[in-house]
Amino acid sequence: MEKKNFAEEILKLKNEKNAIILAHYYVDGEIQDIADFVGDSLALSQEAEKTKADIIVFAGVHFMAETAKILNPSKKVILPDLEAGCSLADSCPTLDFEKFVNENPDYLVISYVNTTAEIKALSDIICTSSNAKEIVDSLPLEQKIIFGPDKNLGNYINNQTGRKMKLWNGACHVHKDFSLSRILELKNENPDAKIIAHPECPNEVLLVSDFVGSTSALLKYTIKSGFDKFIVATESGILHQMKKANPDKVYIAAPPEDSTCACNDCMYMKLNTMEKLYNSLKDEKPEILLSDTLIEKSYKSIKKMMDISKQLGL
Repeated sequence: MEKKNFAEEILKLKNEKNAIILAHYYVDGEIQDIADFVGDSLALSQEAEKTKADIIVFAGVHFMAETAKILNPSKKVILPDLEAGCSLADSCPTLDFEKFVNENPDYLVISYVNTTAEIKALSDIICTSSNAKEIVDSLPLEQKIIFGPDKNLGNYINNQTGRKMKLWNGACHVHKDFSLSRILELKNENPDAKIIAHPECPNEVLLVSDFVGSTSALLKYTIKSGFDKFIVATESGILHQMKKANPDKVYIAAPPEDSTCACNDCMYMKLNTMEKLYNSLKDEKPEILLSDTLIEKSYKSIKKMMDISKQLGL
């Protein structure tokens, strides 16, 4: 099938099968354009929770599709490529994290959504970069907290809240590799540009940034601020939505340290293609399958996040 026909066939299959396509901001633009909903991890979780579709096709990575399955155990959840993993989730092996948690029995465990279902089952509350600070702020100051797996996000939340959470030593391969020196070079070349960064970036990058926020917060900032040029330190897929919202503004993707590439892409997100999306919807596989026990255990921490987010109006 010619590439130009994939979009038409995907839409036809979606309607026939009562399916919904959820896509993260980091997948390719053509997939974002055909999706029913595009968002960050929090918004995608909220959308997955309320969908009436029989089939959820998740154009993202494995932990996102797992989360959709946990929230909708009776629905069929499909991931176009099972190899679409997450370096951050991989940085938190279940047995090692379980040992870490057991060594700190009086600590409440907050885990980032970028984790496996097994890690979610070991956690008390899940968070995203959109609601992490608010969730932490909602807890008593005397509450001891383990935060994992992203040490950069955890350090940022500690700095923002004055907490001293105990951090797991994990990181995202995209955000940890941003180069401060190359970002400053871009700033020198574009003195009118605002540096905006995701809190998964190293602290040195956050310190020189004009705005720090989740993927959706970065998008909103470029839309609502009065500035016209931005150096964007997060996965470059978000530039597609930024350009759609304000095509006359200038967006410069921040580069990684040791690369000739002008941007920093998630290799796992980019495994999603229109052809794989079409085939997965046509064949209704690869399907995400989790045991009832794992779903029950991991649901509790996700539900806690959703409840707190609703209470706070997030």
